[in-house]
Amino acid sequence: MSSEQAVRGAIQTHSKRVWRFGLALSGASDIADDLLQATALRALEKHHQVTSYERLDSWLMTICRSIWLNEIRARSVRKAQALSVTPEAQLVAPGPDSETNIFAAQVFTQVMQLPEAQRETVMLVFVEGYSYREAAVLLDVPIGTIMSRLSNARQKLKTVMQHDAADTVRRSGK
Repeated sequence: MSSEQAVRGAIQTHSKRVWRFGLALSGASDIADDLLQATALRALEKHHQVTSYERLDSWLMTICRSIWLNEIRARSVRKAQALSVTPEAQLVAPGPDSETNIFAAQVFTQVMQLPEAQRETVMLVFVEGYSYREAAVLLDVPIGTIMSRLSNARQKLKTVMQHDAADTVRRSGK
């Protein structure tokens, strides 16, 4: 198999994961679409640089993040932006368990409200299943930073979810 064939296969296999990561980075589904396309194009252009076919998914995520950071620098945007709402159909797996899907959509909405660094870390570790070490390499930060970001994100999500649950109980009159 040639490196170009391997990269094409990796793009096909991991496109949903790269899109979700692009969504976590950008906060908008249309920008995630653009990031996926730019990632695929850059990967195909650079296929000759592939030295190992084992973790092409990590390579694609690194390319996606690099493109995003370049875009941010080009726009000179350094502050947090309002995040658009993404259709639920793109976030959760379809299936008969609607309660789980509703909860997953609610959690995802809260994750998207986290600061960008925490959001991208949560997506890589909890959604995409990368280890702390792999996420640290992808994001080019120490593993302790990954642990700190995840701890802070967990605490923020826990606080928000407890607050939402308390509001629901109050509204229902229980």
